[in-house]
Amino acid sequence: MSTETLMIRDFPQDERPRERFIQHGPQSLSNHELIAILLRTGTKDESVLQLSNRLLNHFEGLRLLKGATLEEITEIKGIGSAKAIQILAAVEIGRRISNLSFNDRYVIRSPEDGAKYVMNDMRFLSQEHFVCLYLNTKNQVIHKQTIFIGSLNASIVHPREVFREALKRSAASIIALHNHPSGDPTPSREDIEVTKRLVECGKIIGIDLLDHLIIGENKFVSLKEKGYL
Repeated sequence: MSTETLMIRDFPQDERPRERFIQHGPQSLSNHELIAILLRTGTKDESVLQLSNRLLNHFEGLRLLKGATLEEITEIKGIGSAKAIQILAAVEIGRRISNLSFNDRYVIRSPEDGAKYVMNDMRFLSQEHFVCLYLNTKNQVIHKQTIFIGSLNASIVHPREVFREALKRSAASIIALHNHPSGDPTPSREDIEVTKRLVECGKIIGIDLLDHLIIGENKFVSLKEKGYL
């Protein structure tokens, strides 16, 4: 009998993650218990529950674990490639499930619709991402493109890059979005300047910029609603 098995058996039956999952459902388990199920086994020095708890502590919870790389996870003692891949696969499945309802010709009728489409992906980003949604004549999303990563600057986010993709996709209109890693979506001077520049270029080309949304922590600001479009 392995040391790992003995250490798992030190826990009462009703405190073992798999048994509690079966008896009470996944919602009854803590984050580190759910991760313990993914990891399956611990090490010779600690149980799988202790290992999963140490993993979560290392990343300060699920938020940072969500964006962790394979290399970062395998740096943790007791977690090899196989365990790390299982965790990252679960994270990716969760991300795809959260976006399932948005990917089938999602229609944007309001700023709230646009923010909802990207909120799960953008609110946790540690850098600013400037993203464009390209819409058809029915305001359905036909393409999503990350145009630029880094601090927003009117001289860097060039309209050429934004409208090139619109022409390629035969888009009727565009919605621009970018995140504020601080969580505060209040528009900056640069945000406003970029917006006005894109509006002017869109009028010349004949492809309207419908809105520019700034994404924060579960909240957003529409520059159209603020009167900048």
